[in-house]
Amino acid sequence: MSDRPQAAQRQFVKFTFYKADAAWRQLSPERRAEARSELCDAVDAFADRMLIRSYSLAGLRGDADFMLWLVSDDLAHFQSLATAVFSSALGPYLTVPYSYLSMTRRSIYKTPSESKDVDGRLRIQPGEARYLFVYPFVKTRAWYELPKEARQEMMDAHIGIGRKYPSVKLNTTYSYGIDDQEFVVSFETDSPSDFLDLVMELRETKASAYTLRDTPTFTCVAMPLPQALAAIGAPGDAQPIAVPASDGGGWLPVAKLEELPEGSARAVYFAGEQVALFNIGGRIYAIDNRCSHANGPLAEGALDGTKVTCPWHDSQFDLETGQPLRTPAQRPVAVYKVKVEGGAVFLAAGAGARAS
Repeated sequence: MSDRPQAAQRQFVKFTFYKADAAWRQLSPERRAEARSELCDAVDAFADRMLIRSYSLAGLRGDADFMLWLVSDDLAHFQSLATAVFSSALGPYLTVPYSYLSMTRRSIYKTPSESKDVDGRLRIQPGEARYLFVYPFVKTRAWYELPKEARQEMMDAHIGIGRKYPSVKLNTTYSYGIDDQEFVVSFETDSPSDFLDLVMELRETKASAYTLRDTPTFTCVAMPLPQALAAIGAPGDAQPIAVPASDGGGWLPVAKLEELPEGSARAVYFAGEQVALFNIGGRIYAIDNRCSHANGPLAEGALDGTKVTCPWHDSQFDLETGQPLRTPAQRPVAVYKVKVEGGAVFLAAGAGARAS
């Protein structure tokens, strides 16, 4: 087995912040409800092509109401989604005060325990944290004039502080040449106080002296898009829209059965998530594609009956239950309900379709 996949795919990452015009609040409650529903349908239509996360900033900033965090293998998907958003009934009332485009790549700096998990930096897998803190980041030119060894030493101290706060997960993406900033950094956590303490401690490092810009900073609350839109508030909108109830009876096609011959696997997008499909003895299994240890691509793993081994660190999972059978993974991955009909593979949509 090689140390890492030979050609891990890099991804495009987009953080788009939206602001609703005051005229939006002057519409009737019925028109607002219809427009919100239309926008949600437009975004949902792309859930089979990219990872999508929605967040509310209502009441937390004056210049943005909600944000979409998008991750795709194809830059064109971002353009198509933007067209769909602004073509919806809500589109004429929306502006984009902030927009950040970036890509994944391997860092040039090594961590003290660097191993083959560096490929995890090439694929973004958002977690389930309640808060996301996002900001653009630019280093001074003086930083790049330093010898690499000096920069590595400062980054070692920087990384050491980060490890003191395991509740905060960092996602670093790169914008050199494709947007105005050099990096976009996003931190996932359930504890804003931990993030605040982390940032304060990082200010005291030598590397901090070489920061040219790290604002604006956005505090985003994870929220389904219908609720994030309702949270903007308007007369007649007493409560945020509840997430539609579902008995999980809806099914969506994700692949043709002929594309998944017996003994094979492939990754697909479903409901804004990346899912690994496996054909074992003619039965189709579906689990989250990313290993719960370091986001290794399970669709590329070795199969042993109804067990799959992560290609990065040899964690092993049961395809029936998603439970880890071998460390270093300790958390299960989600499993999906599957059916095959008319030569197509379907996954269940709605509540109960995905369970950890």
